[in-house]
Amino acid sequence: MPSLRILEWRKLPLSLTELCIDTTLRCGQSFRWQKIDDEWNCVLRGRLLTLKQDESALHYKTTWPKAGSVPLNGTGGTDALQKDDDTEALLTHYFNLEYDLAALYNQWSESDPNFRLKAPKFAGIRILHQDAWETLVSFICSSNNHISRISSMVNKLCVYYGPLIGHVGDQPFHDFPPPHALTGKNVESHLRELGFGYRAKYIVDTANLVACGKPQGWLESLANPENLEYAPASIAAREEPITYRDAHEELLQLAGVGPKVADCVCLMGLGWSESVPVDTHVWQIAQRDYRFGKTKTKTFSKAMYHSVGDHFRQIWGPYAGWAQSVLFTANLKSFAEQAAADPKTVEIKVEVKEEITTELLPRTRKRRTTARVEQVKTENDETSEVKTNSRKRRKARG
Repeated sequence: MPSLRILEWRKLPLSLTELCIDTTLRCGQSFRWQKIDDEWNCVLRGRLLTLKQDESALHYKTTWPKAGSVPLNGTGGTDALQKDDDTEALLTHYFNLEYDLAALYNQWSESDPNFRLKAPKFAGIRILHQDAWETLVSFICSSNNHISRISSMVNKLCVYYGPLIGHVGDQPFHDFPPPHALTGKNVESHLRELGFGYRAKYIVDTANLVACGKPQGWLESLANPENLEYAPASIAAREEPITYRDAHEELLQLAGVGPKVADCVCLMGLGWSESVPVDTHVWQIAQRDYRFGKTKTKTFSKAMYHSVGDHFRQIWGPYAGWAQSVLFTANLKSFAEQAAADPKTVEIKVEVKEEITTELLPRTRKRRTTARVEQVKTENDETSEVKTNSRKRRKARG
């Protein structure tokens, strides 16, 4: 077990209307957060983060491996051996805290009566800004899957191929493996033994392409240029400025990546807020609540797939993904009790001890609308994706 250096608890002043981690961290955006004794734990950028929350603040504790105990994971994060702790900046970036979420909710409520009806019970849902590589592999695992099984697969990738960072009690926590760690000749067979099925080949093929077949920094070069904080220093140069449509089309060339998976990566890993992933849950919402389309089918054309996203972008604006994630969460069976509750009675109980208070980095409240991912799965529902008919693709649909 690596020797550790554990920093004391700190806090960011933050209301539950600006961020609710109990909702945001379990609605299908990220699959590595684990709740232990009412505290959320995950390894990000080479450190073990522990979070808890009360009505006025997000409390966080950072556990760093000591120098020389763990190799750098190579996924584009900051050096785990650095002298200055940058966890506050990481959290601001990861939770997209520069955006005024209450203002966005108000904007969507003014333009959409259905959002205005559902949103009060689901305040504080933010789109996470995750590592692009981790997001890509996680959503390749999401094909025909549900949240708990995706989480199990992602955990296995970390345990067998990612560096160990620390423990919470007896529970080990590893960082996510970089692409080169998944390129060995025996990786595919091992992943099949671990229960990944056909996804094993897609993961290995994609890892080989990203690690060896593309220029260094290619995946990161697909990111929204307005949202590049925490990107690696080396990003592949592009002749023309990248757009959301460009990024989406390039991702479709990867094994196991269909339109929905590409949109999930665009939204949650590359900062394209207008991206709206469409699976059967979203298709049902579009038909039931917005009278979209007349076809009662799980399979539809690529043109119809894009038309659903365009429909929501027209309603909610350039950050439609964020608004959609709220309605998507409200539609999940695992949140049925919350959906039925009086919003005023929803409580989050957290015991908070004396801590150091750190003011948020200058919170530049950008008056932009942000659309974040329509999450992938329901705890009890299979990740039903709307299959898109496409003549040129025979890969599994994301």
